[in-house]
Amino acid sequence: MKSLLSLLDLDQTAVTRLLNRADELHDLWHRRQMPQAIRGRRVALWFYGTGFRNRLAFEIGIRAMGGDPVYVPGELGAGEPAEDIARYLSNWFDLLIVRSRSHDALRRFAENSSVPVINARTDRGHPCEILGDLQFVRRHRGDLDNLRVVFVGEHTNLCRSWLEAATILPIHVTQVCPQGYELPAAEFATLTKQAVGTLAITHTMEEILAMAPVDVLYTDCRPKGKSESEISQIRKNFLPYQIAVSHLDCLSDRGVFLPCPPVTRGEEATAEAVSDQRNLNYRAKEFLLHSQNALVETILIGNDR
Repeated sequence: MKSLLSLLDLDQTAVTRLLNRADELHDLWHRRQMPQAIRGRRVALWFYGTGFRNRLAFEIGIRAMGGDPVYVPGELGAGEPAEDIARYLSNWFDLLIVRSRSHDALRRFAENSSVPVINARTDRGHPCEILGDLQFVRRHRGDLDNLRVVFVGEHTNLCRSWLEAATILPIHVTQVCPQGYELPAAEFATLTKQAVGTLAITHTMEEILAMAPVDVLYTDCRPKGKSESEISQIRKNFLPYQIAVSHLDCLSDRGVFLPCPPVTRGEEATAEAVSDQRNLNYRAKEFLLHSQNALVETILIGNDR
């Protein structure tokens, strides 16, 4: 594995190996016996924005495995072509981990880098987040066999990555959203054509209960409007798609509600739903650390477990 720009860069075997190794690293982490597998390796962390979970998990994990993480200032593509920056950074680092606003910029960056690149989030994908969620769900549920995932919200980077997960794994992912906010038809058709699992889109929240049992009920923040009128229209469009406690009744016996942080209570989910015991998001996010550790280790030393 040279780089990871989307989950489509993996296949089912690669995902299974990563999750198996992530489970081993989870146990070693809690025993404070982390392997020094990447000692001496230099890793660039280039993150725009204020998000902290993935960034801190990468830094903590790289240090724990003996690596040297270094933060790069600025934002990819701002003031200097991504292609040029990739060539400069390739001189100094063994691995480049980048969070970029633009997936196209990240793709150009990776194409011009002589060292591997990991997508830590773009406007089109969030593969590391979904790998962490898959690891947590597998440990909580026991396996991923016939996993049924319902994603409520517009076609964000998280939604795309979940649908990509169903393309490479034998799982079932359904997007539920207002008309006009679904994954574009051409992209959906392309993913469906090559899918190992099944993908679906629906526009009716009532169908969530009809889909029971659901193993993962997932949501993301609402679209951000630029004007008061646009914000008001978004609220009107998405209010019927707010997840309430009653929607959690679709969950299987070991099903989980995972509202992706940051969570705005009263928007994508009610405060009561967020406080419900079936929301295991705080526990789930621990596994960002372990799955990202497995990914970094695999890319840097060719771990073939």
